Amino acid sequence: MTQHINPQLAATLPPPVMEARRWIDGVTFPADRPLLNLSQAAPADPPPPPLRQAMADIVLTDTSAHLYGPVLGIPELRARVAADWSTAYGGEISSDQVAITSGCNQAFTAAVATLAAKGDNMILPTPYYFNHKMWLDMEGVEARLLETGPDLLPDAEAAAALIDAGTRAIVLVSPNNPGGVEYPAETLSAFRDLCRSRGIALIVDETYRDFDARTGAPHDLFADPDWDDTLIQLYSFSKAYRLTGHRVGAICAAPARLAEVEKWLDTVTICPNGLGQRAALWGMENLFDWLAGERQEILRRRAAMDAGFDGLSDWSVLGCGAYFAYVAHPFDTPSDVVAQTLVKSASLLLLPGTMFGPTRDLGGSGRAEATLRIAYANADVDGIATLFDRLAEVTAKGL
Repeated sequence: MTQHINPQLAATLPPPVMEARRWIDGVTFPADRPLLNLSQAAPADPPPPPLRQAMADIVLTDTSAHLYGPVLGIPELRARVAADWSTAYGGEISSDQVAITSGCNQAFTAAVATLAAKGDNMILPTPYYFNHKMWLDMEGVEARLLETGPDLLPDAEAAAALIDAGTRAIVLVSPNNPGGVEYPAETLSAFRDLCRSRGIALIVDETYRDFDARTGAPHDLFADPDWDDTLIQLYSFSKAYRLTGHRVGAICAAPARLAEVEKWLDTVTICPNGLGQRAALWGMENLFDWLAGERQEILRRRAAMDAGFDGLSDWSVLGCGAYFAYVAHPFDTPSDVVAQTLVKSASLLLLPGTMFGPTRDLGGSGRAEATLRIAYANADVDGIATLFDRLAEVTAKGL
């Protein structure tokens, strides 16, 4: 007898990165053309040696790192986030407005748990981060899709037309995944004002904020003394300190909302990873210059991407920044077919736009079939040069 499966979970698309990995199962790549994997937006290297040494010392000497800790995170890390964010954004953030989570994905799911019930809706600009859409689908919360412009920027006035009595939040990601676009401060302010006027939340995922090309605060949302009546900010330590496997994220929100987050987290993970939290704190205390160097390296790779596409006139760059380039391919073939074909024809693993937005048959504009995401943070400048050599070759001869 077949056991019942939650229909909302069954209807949710499979994890895109895992799906893409299956495309390379059993494929033999030529010795002179090894696979260049630009599919996943995560550091390919472990934490830097000083941080790994600090983590080893913590494992050996800090008994508390191995035990249950506070559900909302260790006080020292919450306080450090509050202090650093207050300085960086020119606002006032207190430690009781900060919670630590098991990665930024969990920060998002916890925020949604406090906001929406089955049958409610949230607004996601397209192209969207697929895990955001997947979680809403699993929870029976409608993802109400907001088409962005040619520059991949969402428009608050267009979003206003999608809001109804069941709308609970608008979700923005900046710098954007998958688009790479850095949202202007005035765009974020316009969405904050819209959300406040309609009594809904504004969720801003800033996972990639450490690699923003702009200097200074990317927005002034925290400068508003009443920021927590509307704003919920999400963050990831995974990208900044290469702590992907240790799962450490953060959520900034009103203390009353975090009290609800605490209920949810206590039933899911009980507490964030003790070693990961202490590693994140050590990184914040000791790796400022190292992180600045990491940002400069990402900016060099971004410049290499821009230069490379300047030489590929058949391709169009819709957005490029942080870890990503989001590009329109020149082939008269849907992007999911293009991406799978590139595995064998060019030894490239990229993600298709169909993983980040609806296809035409589902009401999409056609952008999903025409685009690819390139996670260039996983390749150095030489690797990016190899990428363009292969794209030029496949463009010239066709798929």
